[in-house]
Amino acid sequence: MFSNQPKGLFALALANTGERFGYYTMLAVFALFLRANFGLAPGTAGLIYSSFLGLVYFLPLVGGILADKIGYGKCVTIGIIVMFIGYLLLAIPLGGIDNGAIALPMTAMFAALVLISFGTGLFKGNLQVMVGNLYDDPKYADRRDAAFSLFYMAINIGAMFAPTAAVKIMAWAQEALGYSVNDSYHFAFMVACASLVFSIAIYYACRPWFKHVEHTAKQAAAAGQQVEQLTPEQTKKRIVALCLVFTVVLFFWMAFHQNGLTLTYFANEFVTPVVTGVQTMAFDIINLVMVAILVYALFGLFGEGSRKAKMIWSCVGIVSMAVLAYKLFNHPASIEIAAPIFQQFNPFYVVALTPISLAIFGALAKRKKEPSAPRKIAYGMVVAAAAYVFMALCSVNLLSPSAQELARVGGDATFANANVLIITYLILTFGELLLSPMGISFVSKVAPPQYKGAMMGLWFVATALGNMLVAVGGFLWGSLPLWLVWSVFVGVCLVAAIFMFAIMGKLEDATK
Repeated sequence: MFSNQPKGLFALALANTGERFGYYTMLAVFALFLRANFGLAPGTAGLIYSSFLGLVYFLPLVGGILADKIGYGKCVTIGIIVMFIGYLLLAIPLGGIDNGAIALPMTAMFAALVLISFGTGLFKGNLQVMVGNLYDDPKYADRRDAAFSLFYMAINIGAMFAPTAAVKIMAWAQEALGYSVNDSYHFAFMVACASLVFSIAIYYACRPWFKHVEHTAKQAAAAGQQVEQLTPEQTKKRIVALCLVFTVVLFFWMAFHQNGLTLTYFANEFVTPVVTGVQTMAFDIINLVMVAILVYALFGLFGEGSRKAKMIWSCVGIVSMAVLAYKLFNHPASIEIAAPIFQQFNPFYVVALTPISLAIFGALAKRKKEPSAPRKIAYGMVVAAAAYVFMALCSVNLLSPSAQELARVGGDATFANANVLIITYLILTFGELLLSPMGISFVSKVAPPQYKGAMMGLWFVATALGNMLVAVGGFLWGSLPLWLVWSVFVGVCLVAAIFMFAIMGKLEDATK
């Protein structure tokens, strides 16, 4: 799984993990910070939050266009520095509603968001271009899809721990240092600053491993490196193929990111708020980490490797099983669960399922039966549709959201088991693993050399547009039956999948 990959992959993945950990730590508490520190109404805080997310996903296009001119490595370095300044502005306690000082901290906050967004635009897409450039080497070309799966897994390691880190550091600031709740938010933003220091340290410590992929096609050609040459017709064909994929991907993110909207509404309004017995273990982050470690230990034990490596993996597996056994016999009788806690399952599944995904496609590759990246993307749309089919079936006997609200007041509401969402996130994550890392891999492979940064930027623009369409779920949430709400997303995913299969020949031809 980790063998036969260029060392540069692991360095770039670690640098990205640090940056993503900081970003998701900040994001976990940012909306609450806006309301607590500035006294903003929920709608106003939501507008600032969503506008920030939009900039984060739109600006990689600007960063990509710029990198195609000055170099990917240069943009990544500038991006980290700009983001650090932005997080630092958020980390400095300049006041708020508690002391009546609003103008200066509000100005600093908006300046910070612009800096973080622009820095992310310079960093995010261009780092992924560099990962793809590693696999332009024929020696590693057949490992491109697996590489982006590993890279994507690294992103989700940061995402999995970030919410817990934000909550814990704030609690420590309040309890151990005596800071107020409002001031403790700044400690979470300090974590983001520290994570970027980690990222830049990894980047420059390991830079000799990937320095050769920092340059644009023009710079690489000037340095004597071999660069793929395309005719204008080939360039046009590839750009058209990529734009078609971007259109399909847009609808996947519309459905997938319901995890932050209608699926969270479902968790809040329809899932029983108390879990009991063994089920409580699923809501302990330590247990999830131990399960993920156990998965990797099993692959290390039964996969290729030296005897010494297998012994190490055996010890790791035994320790993780011991921790899980202890937790099994000492779990609480019952716990209350909050709706946002369900969002930890998606990054957990990405981390735990990546080796399984790699093993399946590795076995198919050996038999010369591995599907192409476009075909995997289409399968991902079908799997996403299956997730919402499951939700629709589980919601047939539930009330509409409006009726549920009245029933809760009257004390006769009906609730679903927490396992409904746990299983839904599992299915959705299978779809995500087929689509997202494979999509990024496809872009890195097919993008014309002189437009790699811009094409990767457009991938994030498609994600941004998909995020905007997430709001459709909010408008459907109300008097409509739940099964009908989920059926809308089934239809969207299936139509996108059918379109993808219809143009499959054109897409696969672009990869040749």
